[in-house]
Amino acid sequence: MAKGERINFSTPSGFPEFLPSEKRLEVYLLDTIRRVFESYGFTPIETPAVERLEVLQAKGNQGDNIIYGIDPILPPNRQAEKDKAGETGSEARALKFDQTVPLAAYIARHLNELTFPFARYQMDVVFRGERAKDGRFRQFRQCDIDVVARSQLSLLYDAQMPAIITEIFAAINIGDFVIRINNRKILTGFFQSLGIAENQIKSCIGIIDNLEKIGEAKVKQELDKEGISPEQTQKIIEFINIDGAVDEVLDKLKHLSQNLPDAAQFNLGVSEIETVITGVRNLGVPEKRFCIDLSIARGLNYYTGTVYETTLIGHEALGSICSGGRYEELVGMFIGEKMPGVGISIGLTRLISRLLKAGILNTLAATPAQVMVVNMQEDLMPTYLKVSQNLRQAGINVITNFDKRPLGKQFQLADKQGIQFCVIIGADEAAAQKSSLKDLKTGEQVEVMLDNLAEEVQKRLA
Repeated sequence: MAKGERINFSTPSGFPEFLPSEKRLEVYLLDTIRRVFESYGFTPIETPAVERLEVLQAKGNQGDNIIYGIDPILPPNRQAEKDKAGETGSEARALKFDQTVPLAAYIARHLNELTFPFARYQMDVVFRGERAKDGRFRQFRQCDIDVVARSQLSLLYDAQMPAIITEIFAAINIGDFVIRINNRKILTGFFQSLGIAENQIKSCIGIIDNLEKIGEAKVKQELDKEGISPEQTQKIIEFINIDGAVDEVLDKLKHLSQNLPDAAQFNLGVSEIETVITGVRNLGVPEKRFCIDLSIARGLNYYTGTVYETTLIGHEALGSICSGGRYEELVGMFIGEKMPGVGISIGLTRLISRLLKAGILNTLAATPAQVMVVNMQEDLMPTYLKVSQNLRQAGINVITNFDKRPLGKQFQLADKQGIQFCVIIGADEAAAQKSSLKDLKTGEQVEVMLDNLAEEVQKRLA
């Protein structure tokens, strides 16, 4: 860089940077999500941001995601090491684009150290080289849970997922939402019954999964490109538009199965989704919180059974706010063993961005401090420090103002940071072991003995 040339210090496109008020909201949501995850016995892990490229691309796991590769950048005086630093083949490395593929590698690496079924949660940052736009990022935090077993995994784990989703979104109070549930076996079995070739089914499922984004007319066009006949396409459209209450949809599926040729896969999917729905109800999830939606497919090829998408009612344009499903082969592919799993993911960075913009969530105060002890005179600093510590020991978050400035300026500083209470102690108050407690929201100011100050603040915060 030439001398005097200015450095562009703006963030790269698609890499978000939160202000304190936004970051505090993220921390609050993380704490809420973590609390629900742990109430169901999920344990935390963290996998490296960097994985071997062959792991991330194994058996088509990459999907449509653009992966960021890792290449060493050497300083000018070390260019001779370039060939040694370059990594190829099995040593090529890249940033992880989701949590599920790294989970599979993690389990393979620690197979003999884990207990199964293994239930874990992760709240790591992932990276995707997609085009950055409003609500879409190249770096974002995902909050995932998965349960993985050896050989067999009860469908009741699938039923737990809607219960967990419901508790999380009810706790953060984002309004009405519905968890849309389907089973990939139902879709696969239906396509098979129409005579669609096995090598076309995955493509058809991917097209159906884009129904909400591209619309019915475009879906028909895409199916036509795949060689699906107009008659088959019409039956697919009619099928994915089956709706009604959960039991009504189940009845329609059972009735339909009686007239389908080669319906074994279809019937297995219907049986599985019925088992999951029964479990969801037994877990006490309100009926209004879930439905069967036959258009839900989830585009990733590793899903094999139950799939979920969660939609915020009245804000459907936000897209799915939590999604996931069951897979059979993803983990076992690394060790040659059947290891079924089921999981869900909340793209938290995207969710925060969307909910803030829609006015559904608001940022928190810029500081966690609830009280500011103002600085009336420098020689009373020992008193201010002691009072601050007494409040902290009572569980109250405190900022002590070390800089003396006009009292009004200190009030303004506290108010700008969202601090509600200021403790004022001058020479007369210190001598009498008193303080004035000012509520910046109401303007009220009361006199409180120092021995009673923590109790008074706690009462007013409550």
